[in-house]
Amino acid sequence: MRVKRQKKNRRTVRFFTVCFGFRQPFKVLCDGTFIHHLVANEITPADTVISDLLGGPVKLFTTRCVVAELEKLGKDFSESLEAAKMLSTATCEHEEAKAADECLSEVLGINNTEHFFLGTQDADFRKKLQQESIVPLVFGLRNILLIDQPSDFQRETAKDSEKRRLNMSDTEKRLLAKRTSKIVASNRPEGTIANEEWGMPRVISTRDPLGVKDRPQFKRNRAKGPNPLSCMKKKKDNNTERRQPKSKAESSSGAQKEKKEGESDAKKRTRKRSKKGKSGPESTE
Repeated sequence: MRVKRQKKNRRTVRFFTVCFGFRQPFKVLCDGTFIHHLVANEITPADTVISDLLGGPVKLFTTRCVVAELEKLGKDFSESLEAAKMLSTATCEHEEAKAADECLSEVLGINNTEHFFLGTQDADFRKKLQQESIVPLVFGLRNILLIDQPSDFQRETAKDSEKRRLNMSDTEKRLLAKRTSKIVASNRPEGTIANEEWGMPRVISTRDPLGVKDRPQFKRNRAKGPNPLSCMKKKKDNNTERRQPKSKAESSSGAQKEKKEGESDAKKRTRKRSKKGKSGPESTE
């Protein structure tokens, strides 16, 4: 149950940090009821407990009107008064002390530009602020501190601010119109006609003056050549017969045949000399 409660509180803090720009160290504005609850239930040290609740370092503040209200309550709130005097004071421009809820509502305002968290035990005051202002509210339940979930008003305000950030304002539109007119004027050719709407010469051309194309044109990669790593080796023809190794007997018989053929060629090539000169005179009968 404790883990679920911590996740819920952290989710609420994340909503205000993302949508409204709350940053660390978080500033917590405390009223008299919240300070008295911390002292009565011995939730000390208060800054450490609240920093664990919000998930970051904190600074505790109060106002002079809150201190003046605690002084009027008497001895029962003396310890709460001493604790309130130890806190930092947020500036409230009130010459005379006002009620604490009026003073705090004026310090916070509707937009809460100082990004204060408010600690209070007044349920009616919390409901009023949830419907009028952008303030995350912290309250105590016995020994536990909790954060109120964002109200419908706060969620709608966050959506409206997000829409305003996404859309262009009137000043931004005027600046964009001036910028585009300057670009068109600098890129116009000789034959132009005055444009009544923009107050600048209008270019008579089929091309876009800003150089923006209707459709994105992607550069196609042309084939430069085959990848040598992907090319397969050439296959040999099937007609060529592979040479088979010969046996020893066949090799020896082949050698003898070659030898005999060599000897026969040598015998054929030997020249026979004629015996006409060596023979004697022919016999006569």
